[in-house]
Amino acid sequence: MRHRKVSRKLGRDTEHHKAILRNMVTDLFKYGKITTTLAKAKELRRVADKMITLAKRGDLTSRRRALAFIRDKSIVRKLFSELREKYLNRAGGYTRVIKIGPRRGDASIMAIVELVEEKITTKGSKLKKEKLKKIIEFIEKKKREYGLIKEASSQKRSQKETKEEVSKSEEKTESE
Repeated sequence: MRHRKVSRKLGRDTEHHKAILRNMVTDLFKYGKITTTLAKAKELRRVADKMITLAKRGDLTSRRRALAFIRDKSIVRKLFSELREKYLNRAGGYTRVIKIGPRRGDASIMAIVELVEEKITTKGSKLKKEKLKKIIEFIEKKKREYGLIKEASSQKRSQKETKEEVSKSEEKTESE
C-alpha cells in the first residue's frame, strides 16, 4: 500500500529522481516553459511551486534552501528577483500543466509546464459575460420603456454635440 507516500518515483532510484527534478525546475525557471511527460509535469509543478514560495519569503534561509535544490546561482538570482516580484501578490498556482497528447514513439502522454503569466478565461466565463450583458441590455430597455433613461440619453446627446462643436472650431482655427 502507498499510504502517506507523497511523491512519484518515476521508475527511477532516489538520486536519479532528484536529479531529474532539479534539472527540470532549473529549465522551467530559465525558459519559462518546458515539455515533458504528464507524470513528470505533475511532480515538477509540486516542486516549482515550493521554490516560488521560498522566493516569496525572500530571507537568507529561503535563498539557501533554494540554492541547495537548484544549484545554479543565476537561476536562483532570477527566482528571488524577477519571479518573486511577479508572484508576490498571487496566493498559489504559479505553474500551469497543459496536456498535449501522446508521444509518437511510446504513446506516453505529454504535457507542457509553464509559468503562469495571467489568468486564462474559460468558455464558462465567456457564457456568463454574455448572459450578464443580455441582462443589462434588457434592464436598460425596460428603463427606457418606463422613461427612466431619457434624461441620461439626452445628457449624452448634449455632450456629443459639444464635442462636435469643439472639433469644428478647432478645424476652423487650423484652416486660418
